[in-house]
Amino acid sequence: MTSSRTNPVGPTDPAGGTASAAWELLLPAASAPARTRGRSLQAALREAVRSERLVPGTRLPSSRDLAADLGVSRGLVTEAYEQLTAEGYLRSGRGAGTWVGGAVRAARPRARDLAPRSPAARVDFVPGTPDLSLFPRSAWAAAQRGVLADAPHDLLGYPDPRGLPRLRTALAELLARRRGVVADPERLIVVSGVAQATTLLGFVLHARGTRTVGVEDPGSPQHDALYASAGVTAVPLPLDDEGLAVGPLRTSGVRAVVVTPAHQFPTGIAYSARRRAQLLDWARSVDGLLFEDDYDGDFRYDRAPVGALQGLDPEHVAYAGSVSKSLAPGLRLGWLLVPESLADEVVERKRTMDLGHPTLDQALFARFLERGDYDRQLRRCQRAYRQRRDTLVAALEEHFPGAEVTGIAAGLHVIAELPERYGPQDGFLERAASAGVAVRPLTAYTHARAGDAVVRLVLGYAHLAPGRIRAGVRLMAGAVRPDGR
Repeated sequence: MTSSRTNPVGPTDPAGGTASAAWELLLPAASAPARTRGRSLQAALREAVRSERLVPGTRLPSSRDLAADLGVSRGLVTEAYEQLTAEGYLRSGRGAGTWVGGAVRAARPRARDLAPRSPAARVDFVPGTPDLSLFPRSAWAAAQRGVLADAPHDLLGYPDPRGLPRLRTALAELLARRRGVVADPERLIVVSGVAQATTLLGFVLHARGTRTVGVEDPGSPQHDALYASAGVTAVPLPLDDEGLAVGPLRTSGVRAVVVTPAHQFPTGIAYSARRRAQLLDWARSVDGLLFEDDYDGDFRYDRAPVGALQGLDPEHVAYAGSVSKSLAPGLRLGWLLVPESLADEVVERKRTMDLGHPTLDQALFARFLERGDYDRQLRRCQRAYRQRRDTLVAALEEHFPGAEVTGIAAGLHVIAELPERYGPQDGFLERAASAGVAVRPLTAYTHARAGDAVVRLVLGYAHLAPGRIRAGVRLMAGAVRPDGR
């Protein structure tokens, strides 16, 4: 065999075909430090087989020849051949040489990114995303440095599946103070967002024999899949002007239902005091459970937020929230407060699911809460989001005369109902998309998903600067004509 330094083509197999062995891939391994040279050579040979630079059936040079070509010891090559033969990459026989085996079917490694992405639009009004540029990097980094400096070694061990006592205590104080929750740290579980809280409850309810859970219609589109993963079917239940309609709830036969009473998603209404009392009466009468998703309860702009439903009856309401809207969804950090009757089962399920939330993240957030950084962040977000909501409402009034914005002044989205002259809805959505504006109609969050003659839009604004909001509404208005053509 000619040295691969001058002839990278490689050996010729006995069948007469030239095998593109690409021995140049092995040269960096041969130049590795002596203590790692053997492992490097083995890794390079594996990669050459996996990538099919060495195809099945290729006869490899003898250990003596390859060692001479690479300038390494024969023993190093012999050991590499023996190791890869044992693993199935190569095959050999007495007196027959060493060949590339046919067992490898590894696909070329490719790391795909399956994270949800905003649509390719000039302006994106799809709701649900906060302004990630508001993330308090400096304060977060300071808290992280403090935690790493002060953390005892045992903090890095397996945690209490409920979460660090320090964080649960700080969270209980926060929720009691800001949301009127009856927060016992012993029944508070740190989770990776409301999605995990939902599946945790789903698994526990399923183990108790529950097979159906009521969900608001319209409501979050994630509930169906989350409960299905726990073997529970989501049953859509209608809303009226006061909240979840009690009549259909009573006749549905469900004994657990998900509600967003502080700021219903997506309609934007707040449940009336009467409806909150009626739902609690229903839960007590059937020994049922209300699961309160307080996804943006801190963001109310016209008055102080209404306290959480859980504070009225902690034994019939499970309460969940997260930092996804106040800090960033990528932190995967939230909380679940459960009735005492469910606490042990939920904690056990959390333990078997993931053995607890990452401890350094918990200690960091606890410090963030204790130092008042989280309260400051909430105030910062409230100012920014209130301004952006006001900007959106004003832009709609200017460019869509007669448009009605419904729902309370809260959260990260509004419902805009446009005059009939802008319909039908499907045509409006097509024209908006052609102008590069991404919007979703209210019907996208209903189970019926039928088209609508009237245009009702769910417009998210938190992630958009005021200038982008005005530009997006102007683009949308320029793409449609009031006669609907």
